Amino acid sequence: MFRFLESLVDPAAPHDRDAPPPDRLRPFVAAYLRPARTAILLTLATVILVGAGEVLLIWYAGRLVDLLASGAPAEVWARHGGEFALAAALLLVAKPLVQTLGAALINQSLMPNVEALARSRAHAHVLRQSVGWFQNDFAGRIANRLMQTAPAVTEVMFQVLDALAYAVVYLGGAIWLLAGTDPRLALPLVVWTGLYLALIGRMIPRLEAASRDFSDARSTLNGRMVDAYANIQTVKLFAHGRAEEAYAEEAIAASRAAHFRQAREMTLLDMGLSLLNGLLIVAVVGYAAWLWGLGAASVGTVAAATALTLRLTSMTYWIMFVLSGLFREIGVIREGMRTIAQPIDLPDAPGAAELRVSGGGIVFSAVSHHYGRGAGGLDRLTLTIAPGEKVGLVGRSGAGKSTLVNLALRFFDPEGGTVAIDGQDLRSVTQDSLRRRIGMVTQDPSLLHRSVRENILYGRPEAGEAEMIAAARRAEAHDFVTALRDAEGGAGYDAVVGERGVKLSGGQRQRIALARVILKDAPILILDEATSALDSEVEAAIQDTLYGVMEGKTVIAIAHRLSTIARMDRIVVLDQGRIAEEGTHAELLARRGLYAMFWNRQSGGFINLEAAE
Repeated sequence: MFRFLESLVDPAAPHDRDAPPPDRLRPFVAAYLRPARTAILLTLATVILVGAGEVLLIWYAGRLVDLLASGAPAEVWARHGGEFALAAALLLVAKPLVQTLGAALINQSLMPNVEALARSRAHAHVLRQSVGWFQNDFAGRIANRLMQTAPAVTEVMFQVLDALAYAVVYLGGAIWLLAGTDPRLALPLVVWTGLYLALIGRMIPRLEAASRDFSDARSTLNGRMVDAYANIQTVKLFAHGRAEEAYAEEAIAASRAAHFRQAREMTLLDMGLSLLNGLLIVAVVGYAAWLWGLGAASVGTVAAATALTLRLTSMTYWIMFVLSGLFREIGVIREGMRTIAQPIDLPDAPGAAELRVSGGGIVFSAVSHHYGRGAGGLDRLTLTIAPGEKVGLVGRSGAGKSTLVNLALRFFDPEGGTVAIDGQDLRSVTQDSLRRRIGMVTQDPSLLHRSVRENILYGRPEAGEAEMIAAARRAEAHDFVTALRDAEGGAGYDAVVGERGVKLSGGQRQRIALARVILKDAPILILDEATSALDSEVEAAIQDTLYGVMEGKTVIAIAHRLSTIARMDRIVVLDQGRIAEEGTHAELLARRGLYAMFWNRQSGGFINLEAAE
């Protein structure tokens, strides 16, 4: 039975992956609940049955009082024994079955599946955002919002189904039951319901605003803490532990103040409910007793009316607690929507084709990109890289080297001009197909918090073990990898490298990143200071490997260590976003321009940027 219930909702149900999640609350929640419609309707049916059963149980308690008072015990049992047995059977069998089915639908069908569905879809959408989008936020805050939003959606669903729907059914049944005795008996309950809804309607916007402020304050606090933890080495190096405490305390104080505001609204709601509930008990029970005094109501009716109102008034406090949690979760969802519901900022064009690489020629045509600042980056740069050509990029910091590479990878779209590979504008092809055909090693390579094997195979997951080890050998990584051990007992290629490869040295990380790119074997290769973290001996051993890897590929290599690019077919010198010089190493030295200045002022093969300016 469990497997059947667990299969009622499919977390992998097909949906439009290109459509961003709705940016309004109700459609946002509804989008995640739509695949669970059947389970939700079945759960709602059980809630209605349980609520109606509770009202009937109280009605029958009143009837039981009247029946027991109608004669001698033997006569009562003789006349109504069968009825009592049936009531007992329903109470012992039917009620538990319905309640168990409702609990199973919520616990087995809805909660795990809807949470998994919400996280899966949100994660898939966020992953499609551009690199620039991620650079504008904390990775920890993005992950935190995504992780918190999914259970918040399921909690809202649970509270609406299990609490609010039950309360509505119970209230409707109570009005029906009282009206069945005397329509006037239901009048106080109807008036109370109107006042209760008016109170809730007045308090909801205030509670929602207070919850939203509290959620914002909590998010700010979380961001500050994550920022400190993510940069703990910098915090320690500058001995700024106390400063970070003060920075967090400011946010903690704001969060506390927002929490106070939310709590005040809840206290005011509690006070209003207490007054209304007292009025309800006095009105309904007093009126029922008055009818009994007139002979218009039985003792059982008075007992049932009393039980109904006491149960209803105690339920209002439960509903208040539910509403408090509901608005808190709604605040979490709204906060998550700010991240999850954002449209893809750098989408593929409609009908974008796969990139076809025949030679790997790259053309930058009058390209300008200033990151929206109007300065920096590239300024009307035109550069043609022939298929199979090896081009080195040189320039001061901020000259535009990284911008040129980012545009080639389409991490950003140029603000002016075009970038094309083999005649195909990068905006007309899919981003995945573009990046599958480019291999890149960065100055500070980032490794996944996984094993060495998984990190290398990231370049080509379908590669075999022998191919993976061969790539590691070419990157001079095999020997140190076989000696690795981690705290969990993993060894060699099974050793886990830690978050971003923190358990490895810079040179070890760079060699694993090189092995990953070697295994990928893409037709276009980008090297951004690919050997900067290596010692001279290892760099010398890898240089020949790198030139071997470059054979038959189009290569763009950024370097401050000019000796690493001296053998390139062409060297392009960038300055203030434009091409200042280009030519071979020998030609540029003979020209005695910027490149020659960089070369002459090197210390150990590095550009002395300060002296060159």
